[in-house]
Amino acid sequence: MGTGYWGVNHVRVFANEPSAHLVAICDGNEAALTRAAKLCPDARHETSFDAIVAADDIDAVVIATPAVTHAELACQALDAGKHVLVEKPLALTFEDANRVAALAKQHERTLMIGHLMIYHAAVDRLRALVSDGDLGELFYIYASRVNLGRLRADENALWSFAPHDISMIDTLLGEAPTSVSARGQAYLQPGIEDVVFVTMKFAGGQMAHIHLSWLDPHKERKLTVVGSQKMVVFDDVSPEKLRIYDKGYDRPPEFTQFDEYLTLRQGDIHIPHLRMTEPLAVECRHFLDSIRSGDEPRTGPTSALRVVQILEAAQRSLEQDGVPVELARPGE
Repeated sequence: MGTGYWGVNHVRVFANEPSAHLVAICDGNEAALTRAAKLCPDARHETSFDAIVAADDIDAVVIATPAVTHAELACQALDAGKHVLVEKPLALTFEDANRVAALAKQHERTLMIGHLMIYHAAVDRLRALVSDGDLGELFYIYASRVNLGRLRADENALWSFAPHDISMIDTLLGEAPTSVSARGQAYLQPGIEDVVFVTMKFAGGQMAHIHLSWLDPHKERKLTVVGSQKMVVFDDVSPEKLRIYDKGYDRPPEFTQFDEYLTLRQGDIHIPHLRMTEPLAVECRHFLDSIRSGDEPRTGPTSALRVVQILEAAQRSLEQDGVPVELARPGE
């Protein structure tokens, strides 16, 4: 459902996926539907989502529509017994996200959210570096997702861009922050922030900061992770996606002078070889594998709920000009 700017890429990937059959494509915009139909001439063309969820020969649906429609369409599909891959974010409120997740559990259907960056080869390697302890203790993370790009009329820079970086930070730290603050400004369209700065604090002392904008002279898609032993930069715009810096401060076990307490270490820079596969293709295959196995996807309800909770808290802070918003702990 949805064959526009991003949905057409789902059409392309599933049309070429040998382990699945693309039965139908759906969009209320005839031009978008006609353009996507060239990629899958054997698929049915529908303009009504009702026809999709009512079809007995359809096991799963992909929802790639505007974010404001995600929750309702996902609920409709789950109630019809379909497995669902819905684009990010899962919903625009934590309450709606919980409602979708509860339906997936009730109907025992796979629910997966399209947090694309989690299926990027560089993020896979970065996650392994963190889990293996190669970076030491994690100190802080900062990200920049900016460009001079397409204006959105239905969402601000926070909801449009931040799900990518929040999902990566979430998969690296594996927990929700204790508080979130955000400040931004709407320069081009009243009420729709073009630039947003988000800061998160975590129970373990880590911090994360994100700069988001579609009003910037640079195109940057960069995430930097600073640990006690090593530092890593993931630059998705560069051909060298990952750089590992063996840099930091060492604390010698014994010292006699104060200036010997912290010793600066300037080590090598390592650029690992990554076997690059299109992240969307990896994501779509993982969706199919999760349906067959019954296991929760890597970007299933558990992580998606944390992402929406953070986004909702950031939006509340944004509306209060940066006042930190505390997040409820699990069970509260």
